[in-house]
Amino acid sequence: MTENAQLSPSAMSIRGLFKRFGEKVAVNGVNLEVPAGSFYGLVGPNGAGKTTTLSMATGLLRPDGGEAWVHGVNVWQDPLAAKKVMGILPDGVRLFDRLSGEQLVTYSGLLRGMDRETVQTRVKDLLDALDLSKDAGTLVVDYSAGMTKKIALASALIHAPRVLILDEPFESVDPISAANIRDILSDYVRSGGTVIVSSHVMDLVQRMCDHVAVIAAGNVLAAGTVDEVRAGQSLEDRFVELVGGRNHGEGLSWLRT
Repeated sequence: MTENAQLSPSAMSIRGLFKRFGEKVAVNGVNLEVPAGSFYGLVGPNGAGKTTTLSMATGLLRPDGGEAWVHGVNVWQDPLAAKKVMGILPDGVRLFDRLSGEQLVTYSGLLRGMDRETVQTRVKDLLDALDLSKDAGTLVVDYSAGMTKKIALASALIHAPRVLILDEPFESVDPISAANIRDILSDYVRSGGTVIVSSHVMDLVQRMCDHVAVIAAGNVLAAGTVDEVRAGQSLEDRFVELVGGRNHGEGLSWLRT
């Protein structure tokens, strides 16, 4: 399997990832193939196992079973090589928030072994693109939730990774900033990069992504191109059909005026 993964054109290959927390199986042998150069959406209800899957696939959480490769590099056998080609925006990201925004992104670049001159140029470009220039000197602890999300994204982009893994990147981000981020990510994919994004916003995934996987209760229910998965329906309707559980509020008669 390792040899096949190394020969694969996939940006990320996930085979049999499994994770249990106590008696609860959070991820139940997930298999996914993310084509290089794709914009890949991972969708599922709360508690579906999306964040756990991405955390294991990027080396942030050790799996109980299974393996993951990024551009043919085994994430858990060669984590340093794997992380060099990844930019990661985890869910509930914890940052060095006593640094200013500019200092944080600069630190992220230097930590990657980049030379200071290149880091300075890229930091300026990223802060401009994400509309954070005027807040470059503000401590991250004083940032709003949306600004924190954007500075974390800048830190994930600073080393120009080949694969971006973004867990809910648009959460708490205002519409203008979200549009700017979408443009940045679309340009990145057009230039040959790969984006893997976890999101609850079906319309956004349907508009941005060319591939999608639906996950529920730790299992992949469907995966493929967006058109293949939605099967002639809207992605939201197909999602509800696959996952089930829609309640129509029949028991809330007291709420009706």
